[in-house]
Amino acid sequence: MTALDYYKLKEQPFGVTPDSRYLFLTSSHKEALDSLVYGIESGCGFVALIANPGLGKTTLLFQTLDILRDHARIVFLFQTISTPLDLLRALLSGLGVRELRGNLVEMQIVLKDLLTEQYRAGRRVVLVIDEAQNLDDSVLELVRMLSNFETERDKLIQIILAGQPALEKNIASPELVQLRQRVSIFARLKPFTPEETSFYIAHRLRTAGYSFETALFTKDALAIIAQCSEGIPRNINNLCFNAMSLGSALQQKPIDRDILRQVISDLDLGPLRKKFSLPLPAEEKVTPTATEMFWAQESPSVFAEWLPKVAAALLVVLALGGALYAGRQWLGRPAPSHASVVTPASPAPGSSEPPATAVPPAAASPAAAQPSSSASALTQPAGPANRPGLPSLSQTSTLGSEGKTSPSTGSAGTVRVRPGQTLLGICTEQFGTCTAELLQQIHELNPSLKDPDHIEIGQDLRIPVLAAQSNSIDQPRKTTSERGTHE
Repeated sequence: MTALDYYKLKEQPFGVTPDSRYLFLTSSHKEALDSLVYGIESGCGFVALIANPGLGKTTLLFQTLDILRDHARIVFLFQTISTPLDLLRALLSGLGVRELRGNLVEMQIVLKDLLTEQYRAGRRVVLVIDEAQNLDDSVLELVRMLSNFETERDKLIQIILAGQPALEKNIASPELVQLRQRVSIFARLKPFTPEETSFYIAHRLRTAGYSFETALFTKDALAIIAQCSEGIPRNINNLCFNAMSLGSALQQKPIDRDILRQVISDLDLGPLRKKFSLPLPAEEKVTPTATEMFWAQESPSVFAEWLPKVAAALLVVLALGGALYAGRQWLGRPAPSHASVVTPASPAPGSSEPPATAVPPAAASPAAAQPSSSASALTQPAGPANRPGLPSLSQTSTLGSEGKTSPSTGSAGTVRVRPGQTLLGICTEQFGTCTAELLQQIHELNPSLKDPDHIEIGQDLRIPVLAAQSNSIDQPRKTTSERGTHE
């Protein structure tokens, strides 16, 4: 079964002939077509069409001739022309002259008489020379002299020079400055964008009779065609033709990117193959190449290869971050400021005992448990904890003699949140450790704390007071009291 039968097409949509029915007018193609038609109809004399190979230059010329055919006599020259005499013979033959004898001057006289006859009949003569970049300077000079065939008001012949960018360089040479001055319009063609490439393929399929009940090419396949073809219609046709042939052989519909990969691997596209070379399948690939196709990023094998490396790198980063955080917390922890110190509770009415003072977290260590003459009591400005009716507050950061915390008997303290603090950090700072039991007690003391991961700066948090800590604080307080009594 052929590709046309399998995909239900009336004709080949991606042929190599310049059929104007398949012409797809992008913005640059439409502008070039309008420029050519306008230049001829307005009698400019010379018009140039410049385009890289494969952009549809010849197809656009045929479309231009179809528009002008009803009211012009057209001669289309695409064969190799080596000398000025060859050009005159080809032009006269295209105008219907059978006797092509005589020298260069005699042929020019015959041509002028023929052009005058056509002008009197109301028909202009249009000469189109394709691949004009191959013309010798002497031939181009004769082309310039043909523009001298004119009346007082009109040119007897209109000339379109079409070619590759080298044509523009040839015309701009000092030897052909007079020809360059006579070229009124330079039209140019540009490659398709990816979106224009998709529209171009759909246009050709529609012209060939495809029903579009299902898409013939997947989106990934269209993206590969757009990039590998570089937006050049001839390359697009080549890729689509071979993809349809392979797809019909494999009985695959729609054509996906795997088909396109195989086509690009099989085709000898010269520079395109080097630029967009595909990696071999896993079982055939011996050594990795330095250049990878853009779609190789979608390959599961590449993802599977790099995933363990990325995971290992993340683990290393997390381990280093944890080590730095632990070192900061346990080795280089700064002394707490008054903003984070627990507010002392007001003494009960009628009690002679002085209020409990805030003790830094370091007081929980054995060395800090000894009374120090340099220790000073730090207090926090009066806040919600100092209001009448609230329970007494005491320092909450301590460890038992065996490293375990003792649950409080209902008393609570207050801590004001500093910038950068978290609930876990406050718990660790106040108690030297943080267990699920402590977090549960803090949560019970702060029922308004809906999200433990989000605490506000300046917010007052109530925290439990541990019995072991209360004992460790009472001893320095008693010593201080006795010292005052002794003095």
